[in-house]
Amino acid sequence: MDVISMKGITKIFGSVVANKDIDFEVRFGEIHALLGENGAGKSTLVNMLSGIYTPDSGSIFIREKEVKLTSPRAAIDVGIGMIHQHYKLVEIMTALENIMLGQKGGGFLRANIIREKIEKLSQRFQLGVDLDKKVYEMSVGEKQTLEILKVLYRGANILILDEPTAVLTPQETEKLFQVMNRMKDEGCAVIFITHKMNEVLRISDRLTVLRKGQKVKTLETKSTNTKELAELMVGHPVNLAINRVETVKGKVLLEVKNLTCVNEEKVQVLKGLNFTIRGGEILGVAGIAGSGQKELCEAIAGLYPVKDGEIIFDEENIVGLTPRQIITKGISMSFVPEDRLGMGLVASMDIVDNMILKDYHKQKGFLINRKPAAEKAVKIVKQLDISTPSIHHPIKELSGGNIQKVLLGRELEAHPKLLITAYPVRGLDINVSYKIYDLINEEKKKGEAILFVGEDLDVLIELCDRIMVLCHGEITGIVEAAKTTKEELGLLMAGEKHQDMEGITRDQNS
Repeated sequence: MDVISMKGITKIFGSVVANKDIDFEVRFGEIHALLGENGAGKSTLVNMLSGIYTPDSGSIFIREKEVKLTSPRAAIDVGIGMIHQHYKLVEIMTALENIMLGQKGGGFLRANIIREKIEKLSQRFQLGVDLDKKVYEMSVGEKQTLEILKVLYRGANILILDEPTAVLTPQETEKLFQVMNRMKDEGCAVIFITHKMNEVLRISDRLTVLRKGQKVKTLETKSTNTKELAELMVGHPVNLAINRVETVKGKVLLEVKNLTCVNEEKVQVLKGLNFTIRGGEILGVAGIAGSGQKELCEAIAGLYPVKDGEIIFDEENIVGLTPRQIITKGISMSFVPEDRLGMGLVASMDIVDNMILKDYHKQKGFLINRKPAAEKAVKIVKQLDISTPSIHHPIKELSGGNIQKVLLGRELEAHPKLLITAYPVRGLDINVSYKIYDLINEEKKKGEAILFVGEDLDVLIELCDRIMVLCHGEITGIVEAAKTTKEELGLLMAGEKHQDMEGITRDQNS
């Protein structure tokens, strides 16, 4: 029997059709993956199941009974609980207090009874939550487990996990998969939303692929493979090979010595970092979100204050210089930030004007020659297959993926000696992502030094020469990409120092 049956579901936001006439069924005792690229309509569909949105048309049946899910409370009442990407927990409270929060009759007299019930649930699903631990003391994986326990306590037996592995280490992902299998064994229905094909093949029983707001196909996981899934997601065959280009490494172009940065709360966000990058080398950066990746990129680009240490670029210390001073000194460095519109592009301007922003200061006289920028804009629109009415269309009216392509294309057109990329394929479809990897390899062949901040460990291992791992603002290890594993990177991401950190650092500076 289908525990969930969604029939003809359509949801429209303004001129955007997020979901169109979708049929979707889930059974009890199965893990059903909802697979699709960013913007395919996965989150919109499950947000209607969890009561956040209501369909514009179509019907939802739970246990063969039609329901109107007008709020998250209504969803919980029929047994649906959703674990969002951003956890809804009160940091200063304990796990127990967070579970009890907002529950009727949760006073002190019943606290022991509630604790006993929660402990039984935790044991039944093998969650292992410390109920007396404060949320701010928990790892990301512990917070996620607490969220699962919270919805189970509220009576959910249909669980929706939205991109649950996005911020987990491989070890935490493994534990989550064990929990999901336990929930399946206990008869729950689990909906697993992701764009990671390898995880779908590993954990799900069945899967449904969405593309551009429409259902493409539902199939048994055991009967498919990565190649077929990529084609279903994109709509045409995709080459999923990433080749690590072997180059003769040049001189050290970037040397970071004892780099220390402090935020506005006087907390050290970077703690004495030491590393180098040579020409013709890609140094990957791995770490759980918020480990210092953003601050590192911004410090090198002159956008974040440095408390101590040196950033030697092409044999010159650039600490204390503004981005404009760095450029006027002839230091060629391009920076693709994580915040595209906040730091990278001007939303109200078109593609041509955003190209001009990069190098208008180099032009002489009062009048700006727009022709070179227009030619570059035409080139990157064609090269990166940017979907835009014209090169004069406002950036803010493009999709997130197309905005990213404009930004990366502009930075690559600057022909930098050092390219800093922070999550360069986030929000892009598979086809374009692999084109970006090829473009980065082309820059590497030219002798550029590349700092590649990524979140997909498989890509980091396949693309980079070395991988530097950050945890709480510290380097826990710098390893050879060809010789490491996701498991080793996961341990470093969790804070375990590499056994030969000092030796590795010494080797990089030799």
